[in-house]
Amino acid sequence: MIRSLAALLCLALPVAAVAEGLADSLSTRGELMRLDTGDQSRGWEAVGRLDLGGQGFCTGALIADDLVLTAAHCLYDKRKGTRIEVTDVEFLAGFRNGRASAYRRVKRAVVHPDYRYSPQVTADKVRRDLALLELEMPIRNTTVMPFDTDARPRKGDRIGVVSYAHDRAEAPSLQEICGVMGRQDGVLVMSCDVDFGSSGAPVFSFEAGEPRIVSVVSAKAEVEGARVALGTQLGETLDALRAALDAGGGYKYGAAPRANRIGIGGGRDSSGAKFIRAGE
Repeated sequence: MIRSLAALLCLALPVAAVAEGLADSLSTRGELMRLDTGDQSRGWEAVGRLDLGGQGFCTGALIADDLVLTAAHCLYDKRKGTRIEVTDVEFLAGFRNGRASAYRRVKRAVVHPDYRYSPQVTADKVRRDLALLELEMPIRNTTVMPFDTDARPRKGDRIGVVSYAHDRAEAPSLQEICGVMGRQDGVLVMSCDVDFGSSGAPVFSFEAGEPRIVSVVSAKAEVEGARVALGTQLGETLDALRAALDAGGGYKYGAAPRANRIGIGGGRDSSGAKFIRAGE
């Protein structure tokens, strides 16, 4: 199983190194802490739930007062393979127990230019699974402070994830300790515990003394029966998405949705690595 995963993601690591990274990451993986109260959620209010027009939800995070970072696949109807109308998408900043710190509709969205939606999880899809959403109105709230971004983490670095999921949709959960098992060509393999709804969740580094977003959760997978998360890098891709919005790019209400060819299968790659479809 580890050999198959390493081959699929083109990780330039010997099998023993991947196994060692897995064991070390899982041994220090922290438990999920549900952020139910004001004290528990303080500082994390810029992470929010993205409601997708009745088609489910993802997780997103503010990186400016009017920009939300998430996964590209969150913006597609998983049954039809077409884009969801962006004005049907709502960002609920700091949502917990029926209330949010701020509610905003999305005005415009841009995805990686080479991203093609498919329910099949592949290294190419994960590498490009990034979207930037422009809100109808900025969130200027002293309790909702956008996060800075940072360079992608190295193998062995400690990271954390704040996310919603199908069994914790009413409040986010924080996993402050998980690890980077490997990285190659824009794909991160992480020991973080994610589930459906966690798509688009911010991955944080704490190296600078404060949380900075270094990746976005794209999918979940299994290695030797252990659950891991797959994420994309930011860097040049995020810079390109910002530039596209600045230049008036992206799609907005009324734009003709583009259908993409949907691959057959999705549970397994031909390499034999066991993957689980990403879900909103």
